[in-house]
Amino acid sequence: MVMPRTNAVRSRQGLSSANAPRGPFPASAPPSAPASNSGSDVCGLDFTREDVDGLVNEKMRTRNKFQYKERCDQMMDYIKRLRLCIKWFQEVEGGYILEQDNLRESLEALEKKCSNIEVMMQNKEEELNAIIIELRNNYTLLEEKCSKEESDKLGVMDEMSREKEARIAAEKLKASLSDDLRKALQEQQHSDEKIASLNDTYKRLQEYNTSLQQYNSRLQTELATANETLKRVEAEKAVMFDNLSIMRGQHNSVLDQLTSARASQEEAVKQKEALINEVGCLRTELQQARDDRDRQLSHVQSLTNEIAKYKDHTGRSLSEVDCLTMKSNELEVKYSAQNELVRTLQDQLAAAHKKLQMSDVSATETRKQYAEQNNIICDLQNRLSDAESKLKEGELLRKKLHNTILELKGNIRVFCRVRPLLPDEGLNADTKIISFPTSTEAMGRGIDLLQNGQKHPFLFDKVFLPDTAQENVFVEISQLVQSALDGYKVCIFAYGQTGSGKTFTMMGKPGNPELKGLIPRSLEQIFAARQSLQSQGWKYELQVSMLEIYNETIRDLLSTTKSSFMENTSGKQHTIKHDTNGNTHVSDLTIVDVHSSKEVAYLLDKAAQSRSVGKTLMNEQSSRSHFVFTLRISGVNESTEQHVQGVLNLIDLAGSERLSKSGSTGDRLKETQAINKSLSSLSEVIFALAKREDHVPFRNSKLTYLLQPCLGGDSKTLMFVNISPESSSLNESLCSLRFAARVNACEIGVPRRQTNNLRSTESRLIYG
Repeated sequence: MVMPRTNAVRSRQGLSSANAPRGPFPASAPPSAPASNSGSDVCGLDFTREDVDGLVNEKMRTRNKFQYKERCDQMMDYIKRLRLCIKWFQEVEGGYILEQDNLRESLEALEKKCSNIEVMMQNKEEELNAIIIELRNNYTLLEEKCSKEESDKLGVMDEMSREKEARIAAEKLKASLSDDLRKALQEQQHSDEKIASLNDTYKRLQEYNTSLQQYNSRLQTELATANETLKRVEAEKAVMFDNLSIMRGQHNSVLDQLTSARASQEEAVKQKEALINEVGCLRTELQQARDDRDRQLSHVQSLTNEIAKYKDHTGRSLSEVDCLTMKSNELEVKYSAQNELVRTLQDQLAAAHKKLQMSDVSATETRKQYAEQNNIICDLQNRLSDAESKLKEGELLRKKLHNTILELKGNIRVFCRVRPLLPDEGLNADTKIISFPTSTEAMGRGIDLLQNGQKHPFLFDKVFLPDTAQENVFVEISQLVQSALDGYKVCIFAYGQTGSGKTFTMMGKPGNPELKGLIPRSLEQIFAARQSLQSQGWKYELQVSMLEIYNETIRDLLSTTKSSFMENTSGKQHTIKHDTNGNTHVSDLTIVDVHSSKEVAYLLDKAAQSRSVGKTLMNEQSSRSHFVFTLRISGVNESTEQHVQGVLNLIDLAGSERLSKSGSTGDRLKETQAINKSLSSLSEVIFALAKREDHVPFRNSKLTYLLQPCLGGDSKTLMFVNISPESSSLNESLCSLRFAARVNACEIGVPRRQTNNLRSTESRLIYG
């Protein structure tokens, strides 16, 4: 059940005591603990995949099929266990999301954010540059238009001067012919007529000159507006550049911090290389010192030998001996100095070896730290991928359980879609009126509307953001479309005010494959599924019909005659009938057998050309009727002797609008009154269903009577409520959301599959 979140919490608190299990669970489901005070915690429960699959696939077992009370008790007990399972899954999902957020914050918070912001800024910069170029082109076009209008103005002024000269010449001619007035009365009358025509031409030229002046002033005003817009865009671009520079600075600082370890490692390697070079230089100097010492020793030895030789043989004088002694002493002093230098170099070599060892140790530690960091990053990435996969599996399981509960309850599912702001709306948007909650319970399902400082929260089965692609929207309803092939009645209709994007959601944009709507995508899926099921022995026949309800009159959009599009004529009068099996029949309605999606696309184009559209102040192409697309499916499997009958109804309702805003007059006024009346009847039906009244006014309008099997029967029904984010549409958006909440609260019965044996009665798919 979808309701505003405040009411949902209040109702869950009230039901927490009623949801306690009455008896033991069957063998396929785990035992549950009693619910907590808030109605959202599950104490001591731990469900496995086998438990959940057993709970989902559990079938009701009764001794007697007519004991409805026992079946009702079993159903209530089964629903309570499903709720406990969902509550447990929400807690597990919250834990997974919290763990995922922590991992992302520890791993990717800085680099990914900076890269995303930089890419976003670049895209924004490119968009702004494109806007500036476009504005400049518009500016040049306006200048060219102004120059052209000035030249035209000068030409008109020249022509006006020539006309003045012609008038003066005519007056002179009139004066010259006044003497011959009695002789040329006819010529005078002709001259008077010519003068009158010239005066009229002069007046027209004056009026044209005035209109040109007004148009010139209007162009100047538009030029000034364009200049102001250009200045504003340039200012925004400057702000974006400032923000980009700030973010780049932050990014650079983060990169500096991240590369500090690498820089220290490179510095250690450089120090090691420098020390190795220094050691090599010291070794070279040591070798040179040793060579010098050897040379000095050899020199001293030679001198000593010479002294002895001279003392023994020549007996040189004492002065020469003293001189040699002095030289010997000097050589000894040099020898001692060389020894000191060698010792110093050896000490330096030992210190260099120690530094080299220390640098090797620091480099080894840096490598170890780097390897540990890489291991931690790999571990975090693996945990993150595991958490994401668990989160996806849990989300699929939650959707499956949620859809099971909705089918058991028989509620109408409601999806909300907010269209993006248009370019001209973005300039006038002062405040943001729509926000999307980020809590675990409401993420992807909640929407908040702000009105006069008061927040109105709503909770639906799914909420699509403005930037959601058409493909992602279709993924959410693809299983519902598949149910039509399985033999169920399926109805999907779009509701909302005019200009909120209903037709775009259902039909899409012609000519653009990426913007195809739900109807073309549903047909492609059905034809693809039909092709794949042929290998299993299934054969399907598909029939298409399209109609519109215009001013409470049914029109056949596939009719080959024009009488069905004209009111108050002798054409066919289509009537609606419902049989006891819940099938709908529309008399004299054209039904076409289709075999491919191309044939359906051709029929859709034909129906779109025949559909009633009009222009209002709120929408350039406003749908002025309710469009109903019906696909009837008949499947036969001869090997299993099964026969299924499914119906897929895709409905694009006309948008509600206020006369004060739409400015409708004449035929548009009648159309608006008929649309609002039928939508009011739909509201009355929904209110009656929500209050469980005995009488539901389905016959108040053709629309509600046609939708009776979808709203009050055994059909799977989904409603798209389309919302406009524009602040001027706040009241209409609030009314649409409140209506959607009431629709989501309606229980229409459990969907029933239409299947029988091949030997049973004929197919009930053919209408009228």
